[in-house]
Amino acid sequence: MGRRRSMMSDSLKEEIAKELGFYDKVQKDGWGGITTREAGNMVKRAIEIAEEQMMREQQK
Repeated sequence: MGRRRSMMSDSLKEEIAKELGFYDKVQKDGWGGITTREAGNMVKRAIEIAEEQMMREQQK
């Protein structure tokens, strides 16, 4: 089974996990240790970040 390519860089995922308060769990148990809710919150936050970046690009 091939590893799915993530759309988020590892550094972005780590940054979001720290921001959302569960990076310690990732360090202890790996990405498989986070809950479905935490994963969903990560995706939501990543989308917000991407939207903010797009807005900034359009304002230039």
